[in-house]
Amino acid sequence: MDSLPIKFQVKKNGVWILLLLAALMAASTESRKAKVVDSFEYIAMSCRAHSASITEFGAVGDGKTSNTKAFKDAVDHLGQFSSDGGSQLYVPAGKWLTGSFSLVSHFTLFLHQDAVLLASQDINEWPVLKALPSYGRGRDAAGGRFASLIFGTNLTDVIITGENGTIDGQGAFWWQQFHKGKLKYTRPYLIELMFSDGIQISNLTLLNSPSWNVHPVYSSNILVKGITILAPVTSPNTDGINPDSCTNTRIEDCYIVSGDDCVAVKSGWDEYGIAFGMPTKQLIIRRLTCISPYSATIALGSEMSGGIQDVRAEDITAVHTESGVRIKTAVGRGGFVKDIYVRRMTMHTMKWAFWMTGNYGSHADKNYDPNALPVIQNINYRDMAADNVSMAARLEGIAGDPFTQICISNVTIGMAAKAKKVPWTCSDVGGITAGVSPRPCDLLPEQGPGKMEEGCDFPTETLPIDSVELKTCSYKINY
Repeated sequence: MDSLPIKFQVKKNGVWILLLLAALMAASTESRKAKVVDSFEYIAMSCRAHSASITEFGAVGDGKTSNTKAFKDAVDHLGQFSSDGGSQLYVPAGKWLTGSFSLVSHFTLFLHQDAVLLASQDINEWPVLKALPSYGRGRDAAGGRFASLIFGTNLTDVIITGENGTIDGQGAFWWQQFHKGKLKYTRPYLIELMFSDGIQISNLTLLNSPSWNVHPVYSSNILVKGITILAPVTSPNTDGINPDSCTNTRIEDCYIVSGDDCVAVKSGWDEYGIAFGMPTKQLIIRRLTCISPYSATIALGSEMSGGIQDVRAEDITAVHTESGVRIKTAVGRGGFVKDIYVRRMTMHTMKWAFWMTGNYGSHADKNYDPNALPVIQNINYRDMAADNVSMAARLEGIAGDPFTQICISNVTIGMAAKAKKVPWTCSDVGGITAGVSPRPCDLLPEQGPGKMEEGCDFPTETLPIDSVELKTCSYKINY
């Protein structure tokens, strides 16, 4: 500290001494309140020109104080920069209790590695939304649905990421209410973005969601990468990632343990999905590890009435999971599931390696069209290995509406010690196989050497989402 001028030192009335003491005390207080500086970087579709910490809006990370208003205020404030380079909301280490809040366009939500978003168990902090138009009703109840913890609609360029920070849905409260039949509305999801374009959800841990974890719906150009999803395997409907009526989506490098399907591909329910008519297409799933003893690694349907087309899954590992790939549909669904390609899948301890059913009879209501028959065709599985499997495949099409163009090649399934005596059951399906063990059913005849040179070809052309440029975003932030 510079010395005081001489005239300050010789004042006889003591005023300058008092001023000096006050200045020193203020400096000491300011030192005790010194701001923390965090430096961080991440890979993203977009970097932002403006940043703020949630603490600037009065948030308290004690795990007890409700921060719903702070998150809403922060997003509202940062929304003013949407057309000026975009904005970023930083969530530092701490436990940040909050109810549902919505995002804005050209926006990033970033969680520090020791940050935990805790979902509020105060039902008043969860707004109720109308049922999705392609579903006509809620999944849990006939009425609407609670808004997701992190929600947004009609957005462009939205990123939810972190240093593997955590979003904890505290789902036990909701699971209990569901099992007791006390919910008037469908349970909230952790993340849902609707009618949006340019979405990135990456490098996060999602815990104990009340229901589905990640639900992009009616959206396009979506990257879900490096997500860990954990929920008890007995928890109800805790699907991992559910692309729903979405185009150009990439899901990769994710680890999922859940009480339902790890990835569930959807496009609307019965007559509502048919009328809405928005398929899920151009979907990539790669480097996924799944544990779900009562559900599938990858499920197509059962809500597939808007159609599902061009799904490419590769380098998948399933452990102690009910089925590897599952197609679920029924009379009344309409729509289609076609051009499905899966390769290099490894399965350990499974009930079924493959399961297709045309008898998944859960309907939105009694108004479905019994003449709305689904089209299931061009389903390709190749280069797979499995062990300790109870049944190789259960393939059940629809009488008068068979599932066709099924192709399975280079697949070896090791049966469990107490496996079913008949490893394959097939009805109302058609296709071909090559190099499959144990021997498939007669409806999928084995092709001799040379008759299937490649066998169940995997597409070689690149989808647009694989060409999205990612950049390194670096920041320093005071809080």
